[in-house]
Amino acid sequence: MLCLLDAAGSLRNKCILMTAYGAGLRVSEVAKLRVSDIDSKKMQLFICGGKGEKDRFAILSQVNLEFLWEYWKAYRPKDWLFYPRGHKERHLGTRAIQQMCGKALAAAGTSKDVTMHTLRHSFATHLLEDVADLFCIKQLLGHSRISTTCVYLHMLSAAQMGVVSPLDKIQSNE
Repeated sequence: MLCLLDAAGSLRNKCILMTAYGAGLRVSEVAKLRVSDIDSKKMQLFICGGKGEKDRFAILSQVNLEFLWEYWKAYRPKDWLFYPRGHKERHLGTRAIQQMCGKALAAAGTSKDVTMHTLRHSFATHLLEDVADLFCIKQLLGHSRISTTCVYLHMLSAAQMGVVSPLDKIQSNE
């Protein structure tokens, strides 16, 4: 992830990738973020009209907030957080974001097949590896059904999920 951020080029591109990964957002959700969607007091992002036109809150990391502050000082977005160069009145398109991600990936010199959705998938997988609650991850991702979130479970071993065999527990109690 760090090599992709380093290869992103501009501060804007780095902020887009960081926001997508740091909050587990879909590419369309990143594209449609507004400056007013950032709540630095509660450390959250308001996602308006996500998939299925559902609103939700996503987490905002301290690192992401600091980069977004630098971005705001440099670019001074008014309404849309990420906009095409010279067009502050509209949001950046999803295709432009996906192309930027592809260019950053090429600049990073990696052969991995990474997309904007991979960043979202990595967010969920890394939370699971850190033993985050599955229901919490479901809410953060904006999934309607827990079964959709359970797709990420196949990536983890029992040890990564914090599962201990009952036999080991019995042995340790004796």
